Amino acid sequence: MLYLSGVPVYLLPLFPLPLVLFPGAPLPLHIFEPRYRQLLADCLERDSRFGIVFRPEGVAETDLEPGRVGCVAEVDDAHTLPDGRSNIVVHGVRRFSLQRFVASPAPYNVGEVAEYDDYPEDNAALAAIAARVRELFGRVGRAARTLADDHDALPTLPDDPDSLSFGIAALIDIDTPRRQSLLSSRLASERLETIEQLLAGAVGSLENRARVHGRAKSNGRGPHLAQ
Repeated sequence: MLYLSGVPVYLLPLFPLPLVLFPGAPLPLHIFEPRYRQLLADCLERDSRFGIVFRPEGVAETDLEPGRVGCVAEVDDAHTLPDGRSNIVVHGVRRFSLQRFVASPAPYNVGEVAEYDDYPEDNAALAAIAARVRELFGRVGRAARTLADDHDALPTLPDDPDSLSFGIAALIDIDTPRRQSLLSSRLASERLETIEQLLAGAVGSLENRARVHGRAKSNGRGPHLAQ
């Protein structure tokens, strides 16, 4: 392994896609292009890992700029179909920063990437904002479940603030450029503050709609009162 300014740099097969994978998040994929069938075969033969990097519409794969942040994906399950296509499930492992594409005999892209971690922050301050975000997510989730008449429990969230930020970001509706911005942020507090703003902007409306939905299901009748 090489080092760039003290940061580990290594080669990684790359799968540019119009989506963002977060560390810890699962992602189902349908593999049909011959070059990515080969990528999957090579990964399964070696260490089951490749890189997913966001490619905006209209941008050629090799035109992705140096410094673009992606996420290492590890294959959890792969099912090959009779025609050679595959349905797979991966999960995000850790982030990387694309340094450059390198020449390779493989039919798919290979990149030189650098490990990409958060900057250190004050633990007490992080714990405080994480608690607020966790509480807001619970309120939003319960209201959304009520509107959908879904009685399943809410997803279990990670304990540590950095993983919490990615865990919630993977579960809520955010446009892809903002997802990429969250993936690229090296401050857990910054990611949590962004998510807090998004949840805070939605929670009031969702809870009001959930209350109306609950009343409508009971035909407007409140609980029976003792006479």
